[in-house]
Amino acid sequence: MPVARPTLADVARSAGVSVSTASLAFSGAGPIAESTRARVLAAAAQLDYAGPNPLGRQLRSGRSGIVGVLLGGVLGRSFREPVAAQTLDGLVSTLAELGLGVLLLPSGRDARTPVAGAPVGAAPLTATAAMDVAVLLWGANPTDEDLLALERRDIPVINVEGPPVAGNATVSINDRDGFAQLAEHLVSLGHSRVATVTLPFDRTKTSGLASAARLEAIELDLVRRRLEGLRHGGIEPVAVYEAAGSQVEQGVEAGKTLLAGPDRPTAIVAQSDALAAGVVIAARELGLEVPGDVSVTGFDGIDLPWLGGDVLTTVAQPLGEKGTVVGRMVEALLAGERPASVTIDVALRIGTTTAPPRGA
Repeated sequence: MPVARPTLADVARSAGVSVSTASLAFSGAGPIAESTRARVLAAAAQLDYAGPNPLGRQLRSGRSGIVGVLLGGVLGRSFREPVAAQTLDGLVSTLAELGLGVLLLPSGRDARTPVAGAPVGAAPLTATAAMDVAVLLWGANPTDEDLLALERRDIPVINVEGPPVAGNATVSINDRDGFAQLAEHLVSLGHSRVATVTLPFDRTKTSGLASAARLEAIELDLVRRRLEGLRHGGIEPVAVYEAAGSQVEQGVEAGKTLLAGPDRPTAIVAQSDALAAGVVIAARELGLEVPGDVSVTGFDGIDLPWLGGDVLTTVAQPLGEKGTVVGRMVEALLAGERPASVTIDVALRIGTTTAPPRGA
């Protein structure tokens, strides 16, 4: 016969207090002396009582204690990207300090099963899962139906590196300025024939050299801002290669395409360090020297010790800090405040992969 689990009433009886006082001791709220709190918690430990039922607490507070994080793609692919993992680490660490949990969600574009009564095209969990705040990470580019589902449920949204969502806060990095700094650095070295490898323009997973028509159809603001930054810094790319994602192997593919011809660029600017690392590998496999034959730059500032003696010239963004900023915005929203949008500065970091072009 199973042993009955201790209840809050058992703890209150053992500590010599009322049930409501015992409840306050666990909630951390309300007027209660520290000595009384300590007595209640000691009684709970003696009885092996783990705490009030979380579902009951949620019902009383009207909150789930959960932050929904809407990802820009499939989970497995997201966690292969150091930028995603480090940003999420900063966010989760901050939310844990606040006693909040995280629920990872696909967007409607990644979901497969519709929900009755929800906007057609919305992800099932976006339309139904318990959450107090929704965070759109890494330019998640949700469907309009995802946003409509969240709006109908009065769930506030924080958008990270995506286009502004009306009435909600946005966390951005100053990537346009970062790419302008990269361009100015390459121009100062004497480069004029520069190609670029971009992140995906949209969700079609297209890869290859981008035509003029394709460049006109860029959906993701992040990609557009970074191309604008290059032009602002004095570089009009001689070729734009759209990668299907931000993985090293896609950078290798891009590098081999851009460097295979006789009129190869003297420098390649990649929109992520993972893509830039792939370009470096491609150059090596083609028998080219970096930076002697081709300079390579990235963006993000992640550690790539497996590149050996090469240290990428890149623009570093404070990934953990970005996650922390989002976490503090969540805290402000739950306190009834309306946090302002934030733009985080980035910094050029010159490594060993850029130099003047041969003969300059």
